[in-house]
Amino acid sequence: MKKRWSLTIPAVALTAVLGACNTEMGSDEPTPPTSSDSGEEEVADVQLVEDTQVEASNPAASPALATNRGETVVVGLQEPGGVFTPYFNTSGYDGNVQAVMFPPLIDINENGEPFGRLAETWDVSDDELTFSFTLRDDLLFDDGTPLTTEDVAFTITLLYDPSYPGTTDISETNLVGGLDYKEGDATEIAGITIVDEQTIEFEVEEPNARALTMLGGQVLSKAYYGEQYEKGDLDYISDFHLRPLGAGPFKFEAYNPGEEIRFTSNEHYYNGEPDADAFIYRTTEGDSQQFFQTGELDYSAFAANQDNFDMLQSLEFANIDLYTSSNYSYIAFNHESEIFEDANVRKAFNYGFDRQTYVDIRFQGFAQVANVPVAPVSWAHTDEIEGFPFDPEEAERLLEEAGWVEGSDGIREKDGEKLRVYFFTTEASGASDVLVTLLQEDYQRIGIDLQIEQMDFNALLARVDNGDHDLVSFSTTMQPDPHIGVQTFHSEHTGNTFKAYGNEEIDALIDATVAVSNLDERAAAYHELYEALEDDPPMILLNYNKVLSATNARVEGFEPNGFRGISLSLENLNVIDVAE
Repeated sequence: MKKRWSLTIPAVALTAVLGACNTEMGSDEPTPPTSSDSGEEEVADVQLVEDTQVEASNPAASPALATNRGETVVVGLQEPGGVFTPYFNTSGYDGNVQAVMFPPLIDINENGEPFGRLAETWDVSDDELTFSFTLRDDLLFDDGTPLTTEDVAFTITLLYDPSYPGTTDISETNLVGGLDYKEGDATEIAGITIVDEQTIEFEVEEPNARALTMLGGQVLSKAYYGEQYEKGDLDYISDFHLRPLGAGPFKFEAYNPGEEIRFTSNEHYYNGEPDADAFIYRTTEGDSQQFFQTGELDYSAFAANQDNFDMLQSLEFANIDLYTSSNYSYIAFNHESEIFEDANVRKAFNYGFDRQTYVDIRFQGFAQVANVPVAPVSWAHTDEIEGFPFDPEEAERLLEEAGWVEGSDGIREKDGEKLRVYFFTTEASGASDVLVTLLQEDYQRIGIDLQIEQMDFNALLARVDNGDHDLVSFSTTMQPDPHIGVQTFHSEHTGNTFKAYGNEEIDALIDATVAVSNLDERAAAYHELYEALEDDPPMILLNYNKVLSATNARVEGFEPNGFRGISLSLENLNVIDVAE
């Protein structure tokens, strides 16, 4: 009989003290419960743990290593790629570094809604074809030079340059004259009008809800980054990646690979110089839990589970944040594989995996099953989509209908080929063991031979880029706008993960989600898209993630959220005396 791990964790009810919050995942994972040999067992009912904040019970217990550090705040970060120029990096960890120094014109708040940062105000015309931004008074870069609309125009022009090598597809904004500049002989972009030093207008050819935040993004200094600029040659920009010039609450001081990225407070920041003198991203390899316990880190994120939550409470000096992120985890199909050309096969792989049991065992109430590719914190989320409940009988029926019949060894066959698929995942850990074991078990039951290949993350990415896989597990980055996730299913998207997935109906529905700016209308369009994705699933959705983070009580001001992590908090950091 099919066996299940027995889960006897008590239901958890956490009382919110200060409200819900968010951060980034740590690397520690819970150890899976031990498998039982007594036959099939049901997983105990697991209740979803509510988002919460818990204040430190004894701030004076803060380790001396932290309190002796004075006005310097230290946060853990995985080693970045060393590309600290916005729009040019491929690593999300470089993005964390950039967020310290480069605030955008328009940012996203804890509700996923836009608000002004460098822009004091903005206006969108009734036909949604003209966007006007008014900058705050007397904006300065961190070297004291003025930040004006000339810099904003220069930044957008760079993104339309024919040699631009980055991943930001600014053409999505439909800016008038943008493609003439990128693909033709135009010497400027017709749709950009600098009204004065503080006001700039953009004219677009057709409405796109993403244009507001894309045109209102981070700003590069024209005097600094553009002194050598000639259309068609952006190679020189790489010389600036390790000496960034921004306008954020902290300015770059030094990068010591494998150790830290150091910033100092910016006296020119528009919202006032931060109270904290210095901010450090520590990139040293090691146990983030231990670093936080000993005081080497003032702030860290951890795998969200009960053991880590209890550990943090036991420290007494930790202010704890548990919040739902805007990211989600999934298993991607290789759509270049003949096996997955048939949507019924992809449906069968969805119905054939018991996602609820997986989430309950691995996360113990600190995550929930995902049924749509937008997390519950987003205005575009809905609970009305059933997703793919565990239904092995339906999975078998769909496989039979697709021509995969059971062979003498129980493995399905078609045209003399076994239904054998290769699943790529990162090197073994307690977490990946849970996923791998349950996948193999469930798929064997319906006649699928699942082979596992575990490797380090960089090797995994390289092999996925080459299309060597059948299935691969990933998590998205945080999703400030729900379009960031679903655009990867569009046939015109240039990303690798879903590059062979194509469906004209899906394309049209994705386009409809950004055709208007009204959030209610956009949400309705997303709900139509989710229904269509049920008929032609590009992936196996796994779970929405919660983030568990903690701050040493000596530091005030961290207010992480599920859309922007800690970046909006940095200007508010303040070190206090916690001695009794």
